[in-house]
Amino acid sequence: MIPLVLTVAGSDSGGGAGIQADIKAIQANGGYGLSVLTSITAQNTQVVAASFDLPLEIIDAQMAAVFDDFRIDAVKTGMLSSPSIVESVAHELRERAVERLVVDPVMISKSGFRLLHEDAVAALRKDLLPFALLVTPNRFEAELLSGIEVKGEADAREAGLRILETGCRAVLVKGGHIDALQCIDYLVTPRGFRSYPADRIETRNTHGTGCTYSAALATWLARGLPIEDAVARAKEYVTQAIRHGLPIGHGHGPTDHFWFLRDIAKEDPA
Repeated sequence: MIPLVLTVAGSDSGGGAGIQADIKAIQANGGYGLSVLTSITAQNTQVVAASFDLPLEIIDAQMAAVFDDFRIDAVKTGMLSSPSIVESVAHELRERAVERLVVDPVMISKSGFRLLHEDAVAALRKDLLPFALLVTPNRFEAELLSGIEVKGEADAREAGLRILETGCRAVLVKGGHIDALQCIDYLVTPRGFRSYPADRIETRNTHGTGCTYSAALATWLARGLPIEDAVARAKEYVTQAIRHGLPIGHGHGPTDHFWFLRDIAKEDPA
């Protein structure tokens, strides 16, 4: 039976991040993607030009429509820009007793546009993180959520432990923004600490990496893998998606969610 994975996030008109990236990653990792749209962004590979938050009643109506008809095996959240959206989404997911929740605490776009209002960080910590199965901050998000500077492995571990205090069951501190020869992600759980190294790939085409990674993680969790194995599978997938990143647009191109289909397409142009 195909796992059904819901993404609750914003739209990227450039197609490389947000809802669009999530659905591609979910399908590429063996799931079926459903969506609840929270915000609309005018965005490309260079800039987020504008953003509009959908009314809460529309967000809630989408949530009801999805849960009323589908068996949801996992949920991931992305852009939840305001305190009211965070609180509404958290309430809806708690009411539906979602067990596999991956929270990607999206805060700032690659171009520097704030996707999470400053006053929404407290709501995220108080209302959403406490019942997340996994939280996936990058270095800067981990610093904001933990209150400490993250420069290496020891800092990542301490930041993860502090974020665990919110009540979530696991934290994956991503190492893409940490200066190192390799790109190492750090999984912190009450059971211990584990690192996931990968080659650092020199490329500009990394738009939507965090969205893609968290969506893949939610899918492997929906497929029944334990967190440690789900991280390994998702890490392998996103590394290859970055390695095959698409040089399109004039800024940071997107990862290639379906790189493994390119050779097949070349063999059969029809």
